Amino acid sequence: MGNVGDGWHRGITYWLAEQPAIVGFRWSHVYSWGATWSFLVSSLAAYAALAIALDLFLRLFRRSRPIPLGPLPALHSLAMALASAAIFLGLLLSATAEIRDARWWWRGRFRTTPLEWLLCFPLGTRPSGRVFFWSYAFYLSRFLHLLRTFLLILRRRRGALPGVFRHSALVCMSFLWLEFSQSFQVVAILSATLVHAVVFSYRFWVGVGLPAAARSGAILVLACQVALTGCNAVCHLGFLLLHFAKGGCNGIGAWVVNSVLNAALLLLFVDCYVKTVVRRKKGESLEDDNGSSHHFGGHHHHYQNKAESKKEQ
Repeated sequence: MGNVGDGWHRGITYWLAEQPAIVGFRWSHVYSWGATWSFLVSSLAAYAALAIALDLFLRLFRRSRPIPLGPLPALHSLAMALASAAIFLGLLLSATAEIRDARWWWRGRFRTTPLEWLLCFPLGTRPSGRVFFWSYAFYLSRFLHLLRTFLLILRRRRGALPGVFRHSALVCMSFLWLEFSQSFQVVAILSATLVHAVVFSYRFWVGVGLPAAARSGAILVLACQVALTGCNAVCHLGFLLLHFAKGGCNGIGAWVVNSVLNAALLLLFVDCYVKTVVRRKKGESLEDDNGSSHHFGGHHHHYQNKAESKKEQ
């Protein structure tokens, strides 16, 4: 059994951290899909325009009831859960491999420990190698996440349009991580993908009609959000301390921009949470999530009442 387990571990490690395509990855405006500023701006503009147009179209025809979408929401949740789990595992194995391979170099030149490297990339770090391959995969997964906005609009969910800003901000943040080799993105992506894997797995579970308690789901999602927010706060503090103590961390300019976006997303989350509590006290039904919030910074999620889900189906 031990040999079988070791074989599985070596196989998974190779495919997720040691493949030549992963080890030799390099973020390039020429060879990486979606790696240019023009693509980022045009794609997000098109996304916002389509979301607003779809909402206006439904309002024009006075469509207030949810449109039946069949298994699409559940399939989207499954795709997000699987993608998040793969990115989490791949990045975890890749970060471990990078620490193993570069430990001697850090000690000699930068006097950096593995924990310090996770929070503070040395100045001059370039977006290449295993870790940035999975950062790129995370960036691409943000576009898959954008589809949730259209599902929420078609289901006439409250707050679907404000989610356009949240999703767009998250795409921008993940792009900046790659473009400027921003520090502490490893911890940020690990925490975000772990939360996404749990939350979207729960949504898939509910979406296919399996038994689940709506109240338990709400507690699960809120606990994930609180844990993620706390992790992000610690990462930001650790990054700042290391930046001033070690003479600079890579990507400080991108960090400032991301911090502003994270602050805006946090305010939106608090506002949404307060409104949810008010609606609960008034006895109103609670709706599915409006999207997510991060820093790279933090992701925020609401939840779906099982009875409401069955009613729509």
